Amino acid sequence: MTYVMRPARADDLEAMYEMAKLTGGGFTNLPANRPALQAKLQRNEAAIARDDDEIADDLFVMVLEDAETGAIRGTCQIFSRIGGSWPFYSYRITGHTAYSRELDRTFRNRTLQLVTDLEGSSEVGGLFLHPSARAGGLGLLLARSRYLFIAMHRKRFADRLLAELRGIVDAHGNSPFWDGVAGRFFGMGFRDADEFNALNGNQFIADLMPRHPIYVAMISEEAREAIGVPHESGRPAMRMLEEEGFAWENYIDIFDGGPTMTARTDAVKTIANTSSATVTHKAPAHGTKALVATGRLGSFRCCMGRIEVGDDGAIALDPATREALKVADGDQVCWAAR
Repeated sequence: MTYVMRPARADDLEAMYEMAKLTGGGFTNLPANRPALQAKLQRNEAAIARDDDEIADDLFVMVLEDAETGAIRGTCQIFSRIGGSWPFYSYRITGHTAYSRELDRTFRNRTLQLVTDLEGSSEVGGLFLHPSARAGGLGLLLARSRYLFIAMHRKRFADRLLAELRGIVDAHGNSPFWDGVAGRFFGMGFRDADEFNALNGNQFIADLMPRHPIYVAMISEEAREAIGVPHESGRPAMRMLEEEGFAWENYIDIFDGGPTMTARTDAVKTIANTSSATVTHKAPAHGTKALVATGRLGSFRCCMGRIEVGDDGAIALDPATREALKVADGDQVCWAAR
């Protein structure tokens, strides 16, 4: 069975909506709201239609498709530049040290500072894999296909990449971080605030959030323990990000306290190791597993397959990969080792 990553289309709306209902909340980039998802698909269509190489406020939505049945089993998103339509807020964890000569004691305190430091970055997010497909390395395909897309359209993305990981949210959709910090200033629960943000943007944060630092020692123990901790379901994603070269640099989400991972775009492992080659008529004698992609913008397709690179640089693909990517002899592909 072969799965292919491709840009989403308007007729993928219902499949995305059904997946959004399975997220369990706290998944801002994939809200269980048809109009919001439709707006994302429209932004994706506009981004694909724009064929120049300038960085703009683009959103690319990808879906994971079963090449045999056409069933959609996953999705992910790439934002070419965040902070374009409205500010992109984060909390930055900072340290403050004070010394008392009379007590002969040093006090070290952490604070949460509301910042927009990450504006202008590109973002990879919205990654969701259907529960029935969480095996066989499909999560790896889902995540890394974004980096091949970026490598193949490099001028349309910034020099820094970020990824927000969902923070701790309980079975009832409550966030201890929200309850202990931001929720005290907004008069609404986490689910309502998160849904409002997904549908309307976060300008209300700028309107209501206090600008002075918040001392971590003054918030509840439950909220403190949630700072920078990913949701249980996001731990594999965090490990994959770390393997790609992302690191946590003390930025967290203002809603649930989840970690925001960052990396220099050209230093991301998959992007740095992407190569291009011409497809040869030969079939690989044995072959090694690799991520292979072809096409530009709306014709982009990516899958996991077996390849063999010859001494002349030409690449041999196994028949299933050639069929999934719809490539012929002489076509150009990009690939990265598994």
